[in-house]
Amino acid sequence: MSEKLELSGEQTHQEGQINQDELILQQQRQIQQEISESTPLVGELELISSLNAEYSNDEIYMQKVKDLASKYKFIRRTRPDGNCFFRGFSYGYIEKLLSNKNEFKTFYTLAENSKSSLVELGFPQFTVEDFYDTFMEVLKRISDMPTLEDAKRELHQLFNEQGYSDYMVVYLRLLTSGQLQREKDFYSCFIEGNRTVIDFCHQEVEPMYKESDHIHIMAACSAMNTGVRVVYMDRGNSKQVTEHDLPEGSTPYVHLLYRPGHYDILYPN
Repeated sequence: MSEKLELSGEQTHQEGQINQDELILQQQRQIQQEISESTPLVGELELISSLNAEYSNDEIYMQKVKDLASKYKFIRRTRPDGNCFFRGFSYGYIEKLLSNKNEFKTFYTLAENSKSSLVELGFPQFTVEDFYDTFMEVLKRISDMPTLEDAKRELHQLFNEQGYSDYMVVYLRLLTSGQLQREKDFYSCFIEGNRTVIDFCHQEVEPMYKESDHIHIMAACSAMNTGVRVVYMDRGNSKQVTEHDLPEGSTPYVHLLYRPGHYDILYPN
């Protein structure tokens, strides 16, 4: 009898511990959500020196901010919600294209033809349609602006309207998934475990709020026919930031700052 009581007491203790752990996790998620929602989806341009305030008591990071400032003038922050790579990459890429009408026109044609490519791969048309239409609407609206400054303002406004911004992210996730599936023999080497490329796409690429890794970046760049330079800033002992161009050997068109778990947009000097 006493043995049963002991087991019952131990079980109650374990359940209490699990409940306590779950409560702590819920509180952490709530805090993270509040921080995330208080940050604009895409921020205004800020000087690189604005990073100093975040690291004023951290000598390693201060050295890296100094190195970063020797190469980049501005940073544009994105909301830390798991979509930061896709949101930052698409914003940075489209913003850069606005300065070159021919390149913008080439990309517009690529985007126009992208829906049929996804449908050919087996994506249901009704799933793709709304996201594609919004993606094309954004491109059309900014291309119709009379001046470059007007176009940039319109881009910024649309990317800060949750509906438009999230649909842009979803469509880029679908394009990335399509690229992974199109080149599945190549990308399967980068997927750990026994998952197929299609499993990986369904679980890690297509759902919103899933964070991005090298494989997402390589596929997104290939889908958009461009290159990205990712600048890594972490607690490593080096005084310099580390740069990595993806896909390897490509010319970087967009520059992103990566700090553990998060991407922001960078603007070279």
